[in-house]
Amino acid sequence: MTETDAHETDPWVQYFAGRGHPRARRLASGMEGTVYRLQDGIVAKVWSGRTPDDFALTRRLYADIAAHPLPFGTPEILDAEECDGVLVSYERELGGRPLRSGGDGDPPARDLPRSETDALLTVLRALATVPGTETMRRLVFQGDDRPLRQGHSCFSDALAALVERAAGRNRDALAARVPGLADVVALTAASLRALPDRPDSVIHGDLVPPNLHVDEAGHPVAVLDFGFCTTAGDPAFEAAVTAAVWDMYGPHAAHHTAELTRLFARELGHAEEILTLYQKAYALITYDLFGMGPHDGHFRWCAALLR
Repeated sequence: MTETDAHETDPWVQYFAGRGHPRARRLASGMEGTVYRLQDGIVAKVWSGRTPDDFALTRRLYADIAAHPLPFGTPEILDAEECDGVLVSYERELGGRPLRSGGDGDPPARDLPRSETDALLTVLRALATVPGTETMRRLVFQGDDRPLRQGHSCFSDALAALVERAAGRNRDALAARVPGLADVVALTAASLRALPDRPDSVIHGDLVPPNLHVDEAGHPVAVLDFGFCTTAGDPAFEAAVTAAVWDMYGPHAAHHTAELTRLFARELGHAEEILTLYQKAYALITYDLFGMGPHDGHFRWCAALLR
């Protein structure tokens, strides 16, 4: 994570100082919350929208992943507490630096460097070896109201049902940007249900540059922030989503998606048509998670992909 300037008026800095961490400093903020460096390799995460009651599932998820040897670190919960209804967890600080962060300045070049694509392949191959667990199958995708796998033994069937639910959440807004939306949804769901079942592995679901930490040589040393679309399912879904979201808004974004989709199909043995199908499914299940106005980049990106 990129260390930011500490604000002396930050109430959480004062809170951690009162808990015996006088050198607490804010590191970064994301969808799930804000992270503070405390001391001796320990960080604290102040969660947004996560209640203490459902955090036990997250702790089991992290333990399930950590139980399987990986060539990089993953989150480990040491302790958790509640402060005025807000969940605070204490974790091991993961090493390395973000492969790329939003404040890096220049967008990625048209041709991604070999070190970057090699790092992605390393992470995708490794995560595909972590078997799916019952804890992973109980997780809820961001924006939904039930565990993805509830009532479904097959990942692609569960995803098809989610596509239909999510498309109905704000159908009119999406239909205004995607002609023939009903046909797009019906074809996507039918195509998902026609896929053969595959053994489950863990799916991170949000492998974007800030969530992949590397060392000075560019080798992955940590993967952060499981939870946005984390579940147990087809590793081809992980590869498809990663190819699509690695660069969503840069001047060469479409080229990067196509380049990575071809690379992952060739190197990981996934059919390209299945990867593109999963990318459409991802657009349909996340289009409204950040906003639906003309200025929301994610909404526009999803609509463009579906068109």
